[in-house]
Amino acid sequence: MLRATGLPALAASLVGSLVVFGASPASADPAAAEVPAAVGEVLTWGKDEVSLRVPVPEEAKSGVDAISAGFKHNLALKDGQVIVWGIPELSSRLLMVPVAAWDGVDAIAAGTYHNLALKDGQVIAWGEYSGLTTVPEEAKSGVVAIAANQDYSVALKDTGEVIAWGWNDLGALDVPEEAKSGVDAIAAGLGHVLALKDGKVIAWGWNKHGQTDVPAEALSGVDAIATAGQHNLALKDGKVIAWGWNGYYQTDVPAIAQSGVTAIATGQYHNIVLKDGKVIVWNYNGQGQMDVPAEVKAGGITQIASTYYHSLVLR
Repeated sequence: MLRATGLPALAASLVGSLVVFGASPASADPAAAEVPAAVGEVLTWGKDEVSLRVPVPEEAKSGVDAISAGFKHNLALKDGQVIVWGIPELSSRLLMVPVAAWDGVDAIAAGTYHNLALKDGQVIAWGEYSGLTTVPEEAKSGVVAIAANQDYSVALKDTGEVIAWGWNDLGALDVPEEAKSGVDAIAAGLGHVLALKDGKVIAWGWNKHGQTDVPAEALSGVDAIATAGQHNLALKDGKVIAWGWNGYYQTDVPAIAQSGVTAIATGQYHNIVLKDGKVIVWNYNGQGQMDVPAEVKAGGITQIASTYYHSLVLR
């Protein structure tokens, strides 16, 4: 089992700056400005093994409702059925969808070594380690949201209570009293957790890089939260707020992402946000995170997801 560690910055050549893609209505060529119609197609990029070696399966090229990115695998949700793909070397326990997740699933979450699905308020888990796939009794009913990371899982109950299970090396399972009622959303980072309550971000767990030191600006009026590595994003009135580890300048929010943003996602060292159907990516390109494919450049993106070294979008 890998454990979270701080990593030194790579050479400056691996650090990008800003990439913005999407069709522009101001284009002189009307055909070039045409945005593809949304069809529920999954698109992915990055230079890690899952993006380079494993194509998006045919069944995930239309009609997909939700996406989630794991370490070397991905999840998609289509008509209530979970689709999973990843590198062949991964354990069959991770890539084989359990019968319970073949239909009626409402939400998905991919971790590093395990996956979660939500069905009729019950969490379904599968993967490589029993400590991650053994679902506690309190997560078998009344759950409305799920999140997963390297070695733990988080669920949100219909009462607004956050529950967590797995390994607790870095304190991610130590849910504070403030997050045991009234919570609206959750996100799982690399050893720390975010919760959103009445527009206020609550954070706990590993704090080596200030991940749980929520800035004053994120203590009210926040609409969405995102984390995957050792830094966080919050969305407030269309503006992205970032804090935590800044080894690759991933918390230096560019001006274009300070208004009009509608969705946010983080990778290990980079961010991807959505604005007017356009994808904005910053700031690390060591694994091709900013090498956005032509299909994504065309715009019309409706959902985004990211993880360690690759990203997924839905259009």
